[in-house]
Amino acid sequence: MASSLICSETACRVSSVLNRDVKQYGKKFMFDCNEETCWNSDQGERQWLILEFPESVRVSEVKVQFQGGFSAKTCRLEGCAKNEEFTVSSHFYPEDNNFLQSFPIQEAPAVDIVKITFENSADFFGRIIVYSLDVLGEKAP
Repeated sequence: MASSLICSETACRVSSVLNRDVKQYGKKFMFDCNEETCWNSDQGERQWLILEFPESVRVSEVKVQFQGGFSAKTCRLEGCAKNEEFTVSSHFYPEDNNFLQSFPIQEAPAVDIVKITFENSADFFGRIIVYSLDVLGEKAP
């Protein structure tokens, strides 16, 4: 049974934060279960986030809630073991809306690190706003 892979030991990095204001728009707000807080990237192409898990995992689903007008049109999911190169697992195509969207991932390999690249944005300046993000799956044997 798939469950959330994000825990207190999961490390997260993001490409940018709007005006470097991590107190208002930092990465932690994607995981705080508060519908009024969010991660807001700065402008620029190909925003991304990296999750490093405490142990190997197999991703089976990505759930993300954007702010309409600031969503990604194409997302690329990549993964790797520690100290390895990223390999592409999947692409998914969110709708430009405010709803929580789910994207099943087929036959993902066991990885320690996951990278989600927001390849393009509905926003003219390339900003991405994420209110909620979850990665589901199971620990790899």
